[in-house]
Amino acid sequence: MLGMTEEVLRATTTIKASTENVFAVLADPAKHAAIDGTGWVCKPVDGDPLTRSGQIFRMGMFHKNHPDGNYEIGNRVESFDPPRAISWQPGYDATGSGELQFGGWIWRYDLTPAGPDETKVTLSYDWSAVGPEARKDISFPPFEFSRPRPPRPGCHYIFLT
Repeated sequence: MLGMTEEVLRATTTIKASTENVFAVLADPAKHAAIDGTGWVCKPVDGDPLTRSGQIFRMGMFHKNHPDGNYEIGNRVESFDPPRAISWQPGYDATGSGELQFGGWIWRYDLTPAGPDETKVTLSYDWSAVGPEARKDISFPPFEFSRPRPPRPGCHYIFLT
């Protein structure tokens, strides 16, 4: 199921895995490229699993319209509630100082048991806190969502058991 308002895009699906197993995948940045729907996530820069709100984790990214093609983002974990919810807000180092600036958009996963080994997963992409400066350069949503992306070469899919 897919839904969109002017500020939030939501997609819901049911996965044949326990909420604990789904949460474990989401809390492991090394697995994010395999589950990324945009095709932008390449690899984690840090190898640490997510363990708490406020934690920063960096990801190597690629986007054909980015001035450098390859770039790095830092994400701040906003909510960490195993095995029910996890969210993060992407940031970037605009000045080269190492200090992250955040644009206001948040990726959030809400997990609900749907049976003994099934989980209802709702992914929300929330732009409600994005300021006017970012909205001048980036439109909502900044990615295609009407069809699944084709598999990337070298991408390994995750099977939850």
